[in-house]
Amino acid sequence: MNLTINRRQFIAGGMCATSLAMLGGRRAFAQDKTALRLLWWGSQSRAERTFKVIDLYTRSHPDIAIEGESTGWSNYWPRLATQTSGGNSPDIIQMDYRYIFEYARRGVLAPMDPFIESGALDVTDFSKIGLDGGRVDNKLYGVNLGQNSATVVINKAAWQEAGLDIPHAGMTWEDYGEQCEKLTRKTQRRNFYGCTDEGGQDKAFECWQRQNGKELYTNDGKLDFGEKEITEWFEFWADMRKRQACVPADIQSLSKDTIDTNPLSTGHAATCFVHSNQIVGYIAINKDPLAMTCYPVKAGKSRPGQYLKPSQFFSIANSSDHGKEAAEFISFFVNDPVATKVLGVERGVPVSAAVRKSVQSELGDGDKMQVDYIASLGDDLVGPLPPAPPLGAGEIEVLFKQVNEQVGFDVLSPAEAGARLVEEASQILDRN
Repeated sequence: MNLTINRRQFIAGGMCATSLAMLGGRRAFAQDKTALRLLWWGSQSRAERTFKVIDLYTRSHPDIAIEGESTGWSNYWPRLATQTSGGNSPDIIQMDYRYIFEYARRGVLAPMDPFIESGALDVTDFSKIGLDGGRVDNKLYGVNLGQNSATVVINKAAWQEAGLDIPHAGMTWEDYGEQCEKLTRKTQRRNFYGCTDEGGQDKAFECWQRQNGKELYTNDGKLDFGEKEITEWFEFWADMRKRQACVPADIQSLSKDTIDTNPLSTGHAATCFVHSNQIVGYIAINKDPLAMTCYPVKAGKSRPGQYLKPSQFFSIANSSDHGKEAAEFISFFVNDPVATKVLGVERGVPVSAAVRKSVQSELGDGDKMQVDYIASLGDDLVGPLPPAPPLGAGEIEVLFKQVNEQVGFDVLSPAEAGARLVEEASQILDRN
C-alpha cells in the first residue's frame, strides 16, 4: 500500500478528534482566511504528527487555514511535478536534497533569505552547516527539518532466532553477504531472507562509490562512475539473489519505496537499507525489536561512505501568493517548543541545538536510537556532503530501480544492465 492521505481522510479514519468544520479542505475555509497548501511524503506516523502541528498553528492563528496532503515517496515526485507544471503548486513543499537544486534552478522555489531578513522566518539557532544544505547558488531555498544518514535497519529477533550475531559497524560487504545467506538457511520463518535487494537503490550505490573515493555525480553534473563500477554493483546483488542471501525479485518488486511495503515490514527480510530518520516509522509498524548500524565497508576500508544529510526541507513555492504566511508557519514548525515535541525526530535529528535539547526528554526508545546512531557516526564514519545532484537525478533514481529489477528477473545480465544504465543516465543528464 502506498499511503496517500489528506485532512478529510485523516479525520474520517478516526485519527483526530478535531471537528471536520475546523479542519476541512481548502474549499471549506472561510473566505476571510488565508489558505495555504502543504504537501509532504512520509509514513502514517509523519502524517499524524504533521496534522497535529497544523492544528496547533491554526488554533493560534485563526486567520490562517492549512490544507495538508501526504503520499508515499514514489508517488510524491510525479504528483509534485504535475502540480507545479500545471500551475497548481502547493504553497509549502517538502523537498529532498536530491531534488532541491533541480526545482530551485527551474524557478519553482522561492529564495527564503528575504523572509529571514524580514523576520518572518527565524533560523537564528541553526548552525551554518545545518542551513547550508538548503542553499543553491548561494541562496537559501529550503529550511532543513532534520539531519539523518544512511543506515541498515535490523530485525534483532530474526537474527537471534537464527543464532547469529546481528550486522555491525566495520562488517565488510563479503561478511554481510555470508551472514545474510546463513540467516536465510537457518531461519524458521517462511519466505524470509537475510536482507532486501538494494541493487536498485542509487543511495546505496552512492555509499559503495564513496568507499572507493568517488561520488555518484561530479561537481559539473556528470556521472562519477562508468560501466565497470556499476556492473560490479549489479554483480554483487545478482550473487546475493543467487545465494538467496537477499529477497528474490518477485518480493522486492512489491516494494513501493514506502515503510509499509519494504520487505522488512512485510515479513520477508531481516535487514534493509534506509535513511536513519525512518526508524521511527519502522518501529511504529514492526512488532519485532529493531536495531541500527552503518553500511558494510569494502575490504581494507574503514569509512562506510556515509554523510550527514538533510533529511528533508520545507520550501516555499515561487508562485505562492502567501510567501510571508508560509514562512511564518515554517518558522513555527521548526522552533515552537510544543510543535517540535510533537514532531520529535521523525523527520531527522533537529538542526537547532535548542530544539534538540528540548525534545530529548520526550523521546521514546526508537527516537533515542536514532539520535544515538547519528552521534555514534562521529567524524570517523561520515564524510562531507556530496556534489549537488544534477537536473535529471530523479529520473536516474527511477532508472536504477528499473534496471536492477530487469537483472533480478533475468532479462539483463549485470554487464548489460551496467551498460544500459550508464548510457541512459548519460542521455538524461545531457538533455537536462
